[in-house]
Amino acid sequence: MTRQFRSDDGRTLAYDDTGTGHPLLCLAGLTRNMEDFAPVAERFAGCARVIRLDSRGRGRSDHDPDWRNYTIVREGQDALALLDHLGIASASILGTSRGGLIAMWLAAAHPERGRGIILNDIGPVIEPDGLAAIMDYLGRRPAYATIAEAARALRAAMAPGFRTVPAETWRAHAQRLWTETPEGLEIRYDAHLRDAVLEQSATGSLPDPWTLFDGLGDIPLGLVRGANSDLLSAATAAEMRRRRPDMLFAEIPDRGHVPFLDEPEAVRLIETYLERAA
Repeated sequence: MTRQFRSDDGRTLAYDDTGTGHPLLCLAGLTRNMEDFAPVAERFAGCARVIRLDSRGRGRSDHDPDWRNYTIVREGQDALALLDHLGIASASILGTSRGGLIAMWLAAAHPERGRGIILNDIGPVIEPDGLAAIMDYLGRRPAYATIAEAARALRAAMAPGFRTVPAETWRAHAQRLWTETPEGLEIRYDAHLRDAVLEQSATGSLPDPWTLFDGLGDIPLGLVRGANSDLLSAATAAEMRRRRPDMLFAEIPDRGHVPFLDEPEAVRLIETYLERAA
């Protein structure tokens, strides 16, 4: 059941708290929401406390009246506020794409709050082709009229990088991305995220990712990479592993950016991480 809490600047943010055990805070990608982690909650609620957050401006959380607040630092502060709200001193973080950048910032800026990180298809180098693909749709309503139409289109468009994904998975994915209305599909995030990304890219205000990664110290790490990812290259993943040879690693065949985290390789990595964290 979705719950709510208030950030220190008055935004109402949505979250879900399922299961018991090791706390695992799940942070979604730039335009995504907590529902991306439904497979994780379903699979691991019996052995972990799976906490899923809709970052401000996404899913069921309030949009921010000032889009300049859509930053990694502000969203990281919201994640800390959620842990405070729940009375959790420290947690492991599972971060998809932007959520992984937030996780690295949190662990570097507040090392006492982070027990470890699992990164889902994100690293210190963001490939230009992958970023360009995101900018093609960021902040724009899709042309599809229905979820069913969108699911069919996604399956066809994403087939080169996402072979072997069944139709029902694409439909569930489309439902997480968009809301069906009489006027067509509506995005489930604040369109002003585009403005925020463009401004931060132009000003260079994003934290340096390699500095964040190298500043993680010896906390437990895991990395999931889609073998066909256009955002996290094989070379970057290899360099991350060189710098942290103890990092758990899984490369998911027939997946691009980002894996769904229901794949056997991803499940095994999360299982291994949680076993070591227990």
